[in-house]
Amino acid sequence: VHEAARALDLEHLLNRKPKALSGGQRQRVALGRAMVRNPAVFLLDEPLSNLDAKLRTAMRAEISRLHKRLQTTFVYVTHDQTEAMTMGDRIVVMKNGIIQQNDTPQTLYDYPCNLFVAGFIGSPQMNFLDAVIAEEDGKFLARTCGSSIVLPERMDKQALGAYVGKTVVLGVRPEDVDAAVGPNYDLDATVEIAELMGAEIHLHLDCQGSKVVVRAPSTYPGRVGDAAKLSLNKEKIHLFDKETEQAIAH
Repeated sequence: VHEAARALDLEHLLNRKPKALSGGQRQRVALGRAMVRNPAVFLLDEPLSNLDAKLRTAMRAEISRLHKRLQTTFVYVTHDQTEAMTMGDRIVVMKNGIIQQNDTPQTLYDYPCNLFVAGFIGSPQMNFLDAVIAEEDGKFLARTCGSSIVLPERMDKQALGAYVGKTVVLGVRPEDVDAAVGPNYDLDATVEIAELMGAEIHLHLDCQGSKVVVRAPSTYPGRVGDAAKLSLNKEKIHLFDKETEQAIAH
């Protein structure tokens, strides 16, 4: 008990009644109760869901440190993708009890296997736009929001060829869209909401009826109602089948 209490910084609280403990202290006690049994596996089922944001961040770091110290497997259930990305060595994304993808956090972020995984990983979540695939002069294009976007050469040409003339879902993350000021841009849009987050602004834009979110520097000059010119990082575009929602190309 004392060893677990020392590891969790609870020694000075051992004589307290549960009702005299804060939410974070109670969570640490729950971890201590598991630790004293020397389990082969820890199962944590949304352990931080009832804590406030500041305490949740502190406990997240504490559990990560505990995991490294004990060198024991932790199975951690959460609906919070930030917890999953920051704490997991591997993430199993599930939907309706079915495993969608099982991989490292970085691979899930870079190569989501379907729309569900793509929308779950990342904050704000990935933008999704309907697009029609076309082929011109040996190059593949995605036509969306009144513009034609040249798809990167590395994308599987055989896979793209099967979708020429068909509507697919084009995905691009908010951090991979630039609210460009210069002449080279991909989409015209209008700023609907600007959320100041401190170091950056989350711009919610209307792009011919489609909604797009952009992470821009806090110095971005645009305001609500202003026109914006969006430039996409072509190397970070994802394409998904509209019917099956499976990834076509990254």
